[in-house]
Amino acid sequence: MDQLQTGKFIAQMRKEKGLTQKQLAEELLISDKTVSKWECGKGMPELSLMLPLCKRLDITVNELLSGQRLSPSEYQKNAEENMMRLINEKEETKFRIIIGVIVAVISILLSCALFIIAGEADISTKTRVVLVIIGAILMIMGIGVAAALDMRKAVFECPNCGEQFIPTAKAYLMGEHTLTRRRLKCPHCGKKSMCIRRLSKRE
Repeated sequence: MDQLQTGKFIAQMRKEKGLTQKQLAEELLISDKTVSKWECGKGMPELSLMLPLCKRLDITVNELLSGQRLSPSEYQKNAEENMMRLINEKEETKFRIIIGVIVAVISILLSCALFIIAGEADISTKTRVVLVIIGAILMIMGIGVAAALDMRKAVFECPNCGEQFIPTAKAYLMGEHTLTRRRLKCPHCGKKSMCIRRLSKRE
C-alpha cells in the first residue's frame, strides 16, 4: 500500500464529490486534520472508517487501498494483495495483545494464589509477609511486562491533530483504555482524548 498514492486518490475523489476536507470530516465524525493527514500520505484511515469513507466517495475499499480506480482485470489481483496486508497487520496486533493478556493473567493468578496461601495457611507471620510481598512483586512485574509488550512497537495517534507520539509509561498505565484506544494527552495539541494505538511510528 502506497500511503501517498492513496492520499492523492482520496483528495481526488473528495474534490469530485464537491466536498471540502471539513465537510468530509464532519460526515465521518472526525477532525479535518485527520482527513488532511490522509491526503498528505501521512497515515491511512483506520478499518472502522474505511467503509463509511468509501461509501461517501463512491469507491470500493480495494480501490481505496490501491489508490486508484481499478478495471475488472486489476480488481482481483489488487484485492488479494490488499487482503493479505490487512490480515498480516491484524494478526500481528492480535498476537501482541494475546501474549500481553496471557502474561498478565498468569502473574495475577500466581499472585492471588500466594495471597490465599498467606491468608489461610498455618505459617509464621514472617513467612506470611514474605509471600504477600512476593505476590505483589509478581503482579506488578506481570502487568509491567504485558504493558511493555504492548508498547514495544505501538505508538498513539491523536484524533484531534493527527500527530503520532509515544506516551510516557505513567500516562500509558494510568490511561483509561480499550483494546485499540487509550485516553492520553497529546504533546502536540495538548488535548486529552481517546488516542488510537498504531503498530509503528510513520517515518
